[in-house]
Amino acid sequence: MSSNIVCYGEVLWDVFPTHKKIGGAPLNVASRISSFNHKVSLISAIGEDEFGTEILKYLTENKINTDNIQIKKEFQTGKVNVMLNEKGSASYDIKYPRAWDKIRFTETARNLVINSEAFVFGSLVARDETSRNTLYQFIELAKYKIFDLNLREPYYTPEILFYLMDRADFIKFNDDELYEVSKMLGSKFNSLEQNLQFIADKTKTKQICITKGPHGAVLFYDNKLYYNSGFLIQVIDTVGAGDSFLGSLISQLLLKVHPQKAIDFACAVGALVAKSQGANPTLTSEQIQGFLLPNN
Repeated sequence: MSSNIVCYGEVLWDVFPTHKKIGGAPLNVASRISSFNHKVSLISAIGEDEFGTEILKYLTENKINTDNIQIKKEFQTGKVNVMLNEKGSASYDIKYPRAWDKIRFTETARNLVINSEAFVFGSLVARDETSRNTLYQFIELAKYKIFDLNLREPYYTPEILFYLMDRADFIKFNDDELYEVSKMLGSKFNSLEQNLQFIADKTKTKQICITKGPHGAVLFYDNKLYYNSGFLIQVIDTVGAGDSFLGSLISQLLLKVHPQKAIDFACAVGALVAKSQGANPTLTSEQIQGFLLPNN
């Protein structure tokens, strides 16, 4: 059984001091979901340049529908300069404006969103009015809306975040983002669980996931909490680990896998990505299961 999933937002190149990799949270999420044999389409924009051509090639090779990747003659393909610290954690210099800031609403994309089982979007794509207005139109059409916060200063405002959270059916934060957004909304709570419940009550969202880096994740799913406490790994590169986690979690939940099994699976995939180079390493089902349940 496979689902029809649409991801919306930035496609770009992560440029490291020694190499470059294709990335962008929506692209990474789409790539991981596609690896589990779901039908995935990406709505975005690239420049009329070599970087854009390579992204299209990558998406096609990874069985991601590119019919709604717009080409902008007047804007370059997205680029981010990435700096990694000694623990493998990343900081980002995100160039603006880029082609993905100028995604236009089209009828073909509209039909795609209406006919999808899930619509995945982040907060970074809302930094420019053009792509933001397009996103707002798609949100009104989508059946099941998955909001992946990606707080990248200075590219977000409380008003836009609250608007998107209010309309989402599922919200994914990392723990730092949860505390920051809860505080913005006036939370006086100190624990992760209290703030998670605070957000659920404020936004009337029944499904929320919080990632906790090496310490796993918490999934709030229809008034129940599910935990995974993480995996012991040697971190090489955390870029894209959260995106692969989300893509894996969505894949499992849409297949009606039990929420506990879904979060365990997603944490395993996130850990395997963090112990690999780049945002989208190829992972087989055997590798994932072998990591979850190694033979003694």
